Amino acid sequence: MAAPHAIHEEFPNDAERIHELKLSDAHFARLLEEYDEVNDQVAAAESRHTPMSEEAETQLRKQRAGLKDEIARMLAVARA
Repeated sequence: MAAPHAIHEEFPNDAERIHELKLSDAHFARLLEEYDEVNDQVAAAESRHTPMSEEAETQLRKQRAGLKDEIARMLAVARA
C-alpha cells in the first residue's frame, strides 16, 4: 500500500475525496505528488538535514502554500 500523502494532515476530513480525485483527475494527482515533494524539502530544511538559505526555504514554503491552496480549491469544487 502506498504511503499516505502529507496533504491528509491538512485535510483530515477529506481523505476519501482526496483518494477519489487522485484516481479520477490526473492534474490533482500531480498536485499531490508535487505537494509531497515540496513538503519533504521543507521538512529537510527545517531539520537542517538539507542546509539551504533562508530565502530558498521561504520560497519552498510559498510554493507549498500555493499547492495547498489549489488542492483546497479543487476539494471545495468536489464537495459542491
